[in-house]
Amino acid sequence: MSDESRPAPRPRVGRTTAGRRRLRHALTVAAIEKFSEQGYDATTVDEIASAAGVGRRTFFRYFRSKEDAIFPNHEEVLVRIEQLFASADDRQNPLEVACAGVGLVLDSYLADPDVSVKRFALTRTVPSLRDKEVASVDRYQRVLATYLRARFQAAGDPLWDLRGSVAAAAVAAAHNHVLRRWLRSGGAEDAHAHAKEAFALVIDAFGDTTGPPRDTGDDEAVIAVLKASAPLSEVVRQISRALRSED
Repeated sequence: MSDESRPAPRPRVGRTTAGRRRLRHALTVAAIEKFSEQGYDATTVDEIASAAGVGRRTFFRYFRSKEDAIFPNHEEVLVRIEQLFASADDRQNPLEVACAGVGLVLDSYLADPDVSVKRFALTRTVPSLRDKEVASVDRYQRVLATYLRARFQAAGDPLWDLRGSVAAAAVAAAHNHVLRRWLRSGGAEDAHAHAKEAFALVIDAFGDTTGPPRDTGDDEAVIAVLKASAPLSEVVRQISRALRSED
């Protein structure tokens, strides 16, 4: 058979971008199934790799530890958020841009409902996995805060540092509220519709951030006392009221 007529070799799983994504997903599914069947502590990396049809060395090309295996690719999502912020139009409300950025995180969970719901069940019962999730949320909030503080400072807001940090916390809280609500429903609720409502609350609470800066005098601390059971809308409303108290 001539070279011209010989069929091209099929790419091996893991050698192409699509193949790597499939293998990464297979390892995640295997880890979740093993953790659910026999417990997190009793499951080894070798068992996860074997269930996915690969070896231990291949597992560590994709994940640093067995706890990393059940989480989405946060590094990739963070890069996408930073790229979104870098390319955003400075004339656009920064709160809208921040909400669009954290929306990418939500989409990463919605892309694989079965895995996300099972992961949620595990993080509620395994402390080390819950700690890993909290650390990931904190990283997203820091990226949001960095972007918002820079935008508010550029706009001449005398409270740019405080406002950026509080606004980032509000955006993150809105996202987390929507995501957990969707997860508790087993992936049945319309997360995008709820996210639209939650983000609108945050954007409305902080008002038009593109207008002229406010003259607030000396910077002051903002304190809001709320019940732990307070709904998201009340949290955002009280934060906004505190920030505007000197207007």
